[in-house]
Amino acid sequence: MNDGVHIPAIGFGTYKLNGREGVKAMAAAIRNGYRLLDSAFNYENEGALGEAVRTAGVPRAQLRITSKLPGRHHRFDQALATIEESLYRARLDYYDIYLIHWPNPGKGLYVEAWQALIEARKRGLVRSIGVCNFLPEHLEKLIAETGVTPAINQIELHPYFPQEAQRAFDTAHDIVTQAWSPLGRANQLLREPLIEAIARRLDRSIVQVILRWHLQLGVVALPKAASDERQRENLSIFDFALTPDDMASIATLARPDGRTFDQDPARYEEY
Repeated sequence: MNDGVHIPAIGFGTYKLNGREGVKAMAAAIRNGYRLLDSAFNYENEGALGEAVRTAGVPRAQLRITSKLPGRHHRFDQALATIEESLYRARLDYYDIYLIHWPNPGKGLYVEAWQALIEARKRGLVRSIGVCNFLPEHLEKLIAETGVTPAINQIELHPYFPQEAQRAFDTAHDIVTQAWSPLGRANQLLREPLIEAIARRLDRSIVQVILRWHLQLGVVALPKAASDERQRENLSIFDFALTPDDMASIATLARPDGRTFDQDPARYEEY
């Protein structure tokens, strides 16, 4: 990343993995080879994630643990207290990555929130800082007003919603793009005939083809899976490749209504 820290090329999403079952799923993911795990204050599973980190049997230094600041806590002092609370919940000494969950532009405090993340990094509470769901104009304002470029921009991204313009902006500014909902929330994308044909030719699953597509775009996908079998399947994308024709074919799936969760503030307020 632009701060010199290395992260894995694929991570593990933890949304809706809570309580004892969540701990079991996340600890299994670590044992199955995941080293980047993505959580958030609003997922209410930071405690479960911390417990998984402690019980999985993998040294803490090998892991990259992420959490996120909710949109309702963007005031500077409030943001710092929230980050501290995130650490107390997880019983961790630091987060490897901390992100602003969304810009909450109606409130207009995301620059103040970003200043709090910069301060949290100075204090050693977090190692790397970034954002989620930020558009180019939000990123430009952060950079112009603070001089600090986010290391990561985590956005919704999948073959129906490939975010070409946003990816190009992130790349031009040396920002790593991460993908939440990389499988389109397991909607009709997993029954897409075009991808199914590629998967059949390669003797791979549709999910593996989609995650390989992310990898070849230079995007860090964050798939979620509770079962051992699916966790291992999702990681098995490094021993095959999509052809340029495959990538071009998948590019034709982009659609204007491809996003699964829009930027309507009423729907995003909780974040």
